[in-house]
Amino acid sequence: VQLVESGGGFVQPGGSLRLSCAASGFTFSSAAMSWVRQAPGKGLEWVSTIVPDGTNTYYKESVKGRFTISRDNAANLLYLQMNSLKPEDTAVYYCQASLPRGFLQRGQGTQVTVSS
Repeated sequence: VQLVESGGGFVQPGGSLRLSCAASGFTFSSAAMSWVRQAPGKGLEWVSTIVPDGTNTYYKESVKGRFTISRDNAANLLYLQMNSLKPEDTAVYYCQASLPRGFLQRGQGTQVTVSS
């Protein structure tokens, strides 16, 4: 199982970024996928989840209306469109696969820094 995130960077408050996650080594179209993040000095925090067929999505309250999770099952890709970014969104963002028997697999993460 391999998950490789990309698209992070430095952005000013109010800016946008689009994160991508390339998945391999498992049946991507059968797995619920999530984005989680870890801010400096804090624990891991769930951000958003999308069901295997993409018909339902779920968001942490503080990102609703600003972030959009999506997936391309044909290309084994997961996305997170982040708009109206705030300094409190600064974190390392990880994509996470929900695998059989309750196993969770995360990638190496991509840094998002929101600052003026």
